[in-house]
Amino acid sequence: MDNSSSSSGVGVLDKTMSVLDALESGPASLAQLVQITGLARPTAHRLAVALERHRMVTRDSQGRFVLGPRLGELSIATGEDRLLAVAAPVLVQLRDLTGESAQLYRRQGDLRVCVAASERSSGLRDTVPVGSELPMNAGSAAQVLLAWEDSDRIRRSLVGARFTAASLAQVRRRRWAQSVAEREQGVASVSAPVSGPGGRVIGAVSVSGPIERLTRSPGRIHSQAVVSAAEKISESLHTYEGSH
Repeated sequence: MDNSSSSSGVGVLDKTMSVLDALESGPASLAQLVQITGLARPTAHRLAVALERHRMVTRDSQGRFVLGPRLGELSIATGEDRLLAVAAPVLVQLRDLTGESAQLYRRQGDLRVCVAASERSSGLRDTVPVGSELPMNAGSAAQVLLAWEDSDRIRRSLVGARFTAASLAQVRRRRWAQSVAEREQGVASVSAPVSGPGGRVIGAVSVSGPIERLTRSPGRIHSQAVVSAAEKISESLHTYEGSH
């Protein structure tokens, strides 16, 4: 085992980390794990199999040990915490500027989830509680979350959708989307993309409210404010990444 690496004084944890560290550079057979970590063969095997049970490690098609999906899930959760911290004050500003409810959505499989919101304090509200799971086939946030996906996923998602490939192309061109009674009768919304440090779209900022206020062209009224809010969140994420 590499003694130059930091030791926590908890032997089993240090040995476990040595297995994960060894897999950071790519797949490894048990023999390679033993060679890289310096662990006894039974110990390396026991730890790798235990990590596999917790999905921290998995096997490739050749039976070699590789880093598992749980690490990616934890990484996403870390990014989401950062996203929520950055987004919260921006959503409040967006609500105050537009006078409408503001939301932040992330995609989860075939759904989009409201992960943060700032509601109007009075009057008729279009409330979308945090944690709400909404479909990806309707609404301006769904359009934004889908518009920058690969063409195969877009094609599959357009089956039964309330929008078209042409409308998604327009979303990519102008970097915002609008919907009028697309997901829910009487409700309009405007959304814009939030991009992570790698430039990939990781979320959608939205304002939503009754058509009576937002009109049938809500983008004409609110697109500038929504795009500005989304860009502010994106820039904060990029700044955070660059400083760490």
